[in-house]
Amino acid sequence: MAETTLSEVENKTVRVDRADKETLLDAQGLTKRFGDILANDRVDLVINKGEIHALLGENGAGKSTLVKMFYGSLDPDGGEIFWEGRKVSIGNPAAARELGIGMVFQHFSLFEALNVVENIALALPNPGNMSELASRIETVSRDYGLPLNPDDIVADLPVGIRQRIEIVRCLLQEPQLIIMDEPTSVLTPQEADQLFQTLQRLAEEGCAVLYISHRLEEVKRICHHATILRHGQVVRECDPTLETPASLASMMVGADVASVSAGDQAPDIGETRLTLQELSAKAATPFSTALNGISLELRAGEVVAIAGVAGNGQGELFDAISGEMPVAPAMVHLDGKPCGNKNITWRRKQNAAFVPEERLGHGAVPGMKLSQNIVLTRHSTGDGLVGGGFVSNAKAADLEKRIKQAYDVRMSHDDPEARSLSGGNLQKFVVGRELDRKPGILVVNQPTWGVDAGAAALIRQALIDLARSGSAVLVISQDLDEIFEIADKVAVISRGYLSAAEPAAEMTRERVGLLMAGGAEAQGEVA
Repeated sequence: MAETTLSEVENKTVRVDRADKETLLDAQGLTKRFGDILANDRVDLVINKGEIHALLGENGAGKSTLVKMFYGSLDPDGGEIFWEGRKVSIGNPAAARELGIGMVFQHFSLFEALNVVENIALALPNPGNMSELASRIETVSRDYGLPLNPDDIVADLPVGIRQRIEIVRCLLQEPQLIIMDEPTSVLTPQEADQLFQTLQRLAEEGCAVLYISHRLEEVKRICHHATILRHGQVVRECDPTLETPASLASMMVGADVASVSAGDQAPDIGETRLTLQELSAKAATPFSTALNGISLELRAGEVVAIAGVAGNGQGELFDAISGEMPVAPAMVHLDGKPCGNKNITWRRKQNAAFVPEERLGHGAVPGMKLSQNIVLTRHSTGDGLVGGGFVSNAKAADLEKRIKQAYDVRMSHDDPEARSLSGGNLQKFVVGRELDRKPGILVVNQPTWGVDAGAAALIRQALIDLARSGSAVLVISQDLDEIFEIADKVAVISRGYLSAAEPAAEMTRERVGLLMAGGAEAQGEVA
């Protein structure tokens, strides 16, 4: 398919046929400022009843700020919100829910030690009798194709079922508008298909859905209308069914988004750089996952991706490979050297680099400047940052500028504290800090978590380029689009078991989805 250029997008006649819809929420001129930053600049947005409405934009475009005003978590500095034609002031989330606005957050707010019915009861103003509530949960969840057992303990449930709890909890409040933030980021393909069916049924019943996602294929598939924000302003509206993912991405970033390319030739595979041999580890807490006999070889020149739904052992596997969780020496080898009991500094000295999933708090210290965060992971890697017991602040500052420029890290001023960056920009910095080293082995957990299409393409291409330059790259990701875009081989982790790595060209989404749902565990037991 030919790529759509930005000029073609801007000149396209957009068909937005919404005349037969009844307006539910009408935002007029919403403005929100944080100090010198204008997060939302006179935003107009109309959401109609029975409409699945996509809200799109780059990281930092103002999407989260806007929906927080709809949900009562933030007060607007200017503008008005009308609900069914009546001007309203939404002072807090309770007021939003009273109006009929519900929200399903990207990061769940569940108590793992409680069961399903207890978690849902805590969110309802009048939960009533627990047995009656349990019956309602069973009925509503079954009717909407999201079956739940009210007695299940949340800690025992996979992430896809946990999201069902969040959605059913929202549905029990009988909302007229549901705001969903990246709802498929933790789902298997089969679970995502079920969610889409549920959303389409809700729309048919007259409920509106405001849908935030960086996955543009699904936006095109299920959304009736799209509003695109850029730098806090509405820059476009369109019917996403008439667009391509490339044209939607171009509207979001204001420029053509480069496509990711692995090249025409097969990768030049070299020697084995990382080996896992029957890697096993007990669960450290009641809510973590044990690792069970995981074996894997990662060779120079290739990208191996590990797919899986969150909570199936990805974090524990990353910790064992990086040295944050010691295991038996023979279970992990770097360039043939057993190192299961070696710390992360030793592994970095062997030219290995690591990018954890949690960027703020694990990948970067929130209150430290970016240059200081560079020193934390690169003080022992031969960059000249430390000599004679002293840190070279000048060299750290130069590195900060280089990474900022190479990976388009946007910030309000030079060398800010890590916590001042938006999530997507901090992700670009954390990944860029390690890629800048050109390590021989790179292990990265969720490389493009929460970043926009342009930034995701930049990071993914950089991972491929690193591998093609002779490094070995291991990517742990929940994003199947990402995995099939960059991986040479794919393995799947499920309940702490890892399937055999297979050529990506021979894998299908359906097969990966089945392995995510438990096939990897069965394959691991057989192996």
